[in-house]
Order: sequence, then structure tokens, then C-alpha cells
Amino acid sequence: MSYCDTIEQLTGDRKALHKKYHDHHYGFPIHDDNELFGRLLMEINQAGLSWETILKKEDAFRLAYSNFDLAAVAAYTEEDRARLMQDAGIIRNRLKINAAIENAKVIQGLQVEFGSFENWLKHHHPNTKEEWVKLFKKHFRFTGGEIVNEFLMSIGYLKGAHVETCPIYEVVLTHKPLWLADE
Repeated sequence: MSYCDTIEQLTGDRKALHKKYHDHHYGFPIHDDNELFGRLLMEINQAGLSWETILKKEDAFRLAYSNFDLAAVAAYTEEDRARLMQDAGIIRNRLKINAAIENAKVIQGLQVEFGSFENWLKHHHPNTKEEWVKLFKKHFRFTGGEIVNEFLMSIGYLKGAHVETCPIYEVVLTHKPLWLADE
């Protein structure tokens, strides 16, 4: 069953929460490096948990991680790490917190070399899922196959965010996801 089909089976607040993400974010290209970082951070934090848990905590993640500002997160100190470990609004996992901070630093390096994180992603497109996973594991922390796959689908680099019969599929196409150029 696809994420699109699952949305229709939900009810009430759960449906509203998932539908907002599904209809306005999932599969749509992101052109802002801070937002790309934020999506990667959220995908990493989802590992071992439900996506619903992460969606419920998105505002808390934004607040805890300086609105996903790369420069701010890359400059986090041991005190910031301790603060994050005490923040009940986010996922308090030391490995995930460390990954966020270190990945922000890596993205800053990629920005220097490629002009932006987005340019780095475009430079390596198109890749197969396996090639992307290998590339991400080489550069980033806490990025296994499912995390990389979901991250890239969620930002329009890999196909699969929506089934073709989903009405949002056509909306995503108007935003020219990069996977469209591969077909």
C-alpha cells in the first residue's frame, strides 16, 4: 500500500497531519539548503520510529535546531548537545543529535565546493538508489538505505513519493522534480 492510499484510510487529526505533508511537501523539490538540511535531519530522526511521530515534532525540531539554520547548527557546542539531549520535544538520541551537527558541517563544506547543497545533489544526479546510498554513507552520518531513499524521494530526486493515480502526483510534476528528467 502506498503512502497516498494510507492517507485516505486515516481519520481526524492523524489524517490532517499526514495530508498536510503529503499534499504540500512530499515529493516537491526543495531549493533552500537549510530546508534540505531540515528534511535530512527529520528523515534521520525517523529511523526506528513512525513518520507520524516526526511530523508531530516538526515544530519542536525547528525550534531546537535553530530553524534548521546550517551555520547555527554547525557551530553547536557541547552545551548545545546537552541542551538537545534534555529537549523532550525532539528525539533525544545522542547518535542522531551528533549526526545533525556533523552533517551540518559536511553540508557547509559541500557549499564551499559546489556553491550549495542543492548543487551537490544536482551534480550527482541521476544516480541509482544504491549509488546515492553509497555516496551519502561516504559523506554523512546516520544515512542508511531507507533514510537516503526517503530523503531523495521526499525532495523530488527519486521517483516514488506518489502513485500516478494520486491527484498530488500531477501537482508535483508541475514543480519539475529531477526524477522527471530521467524518464
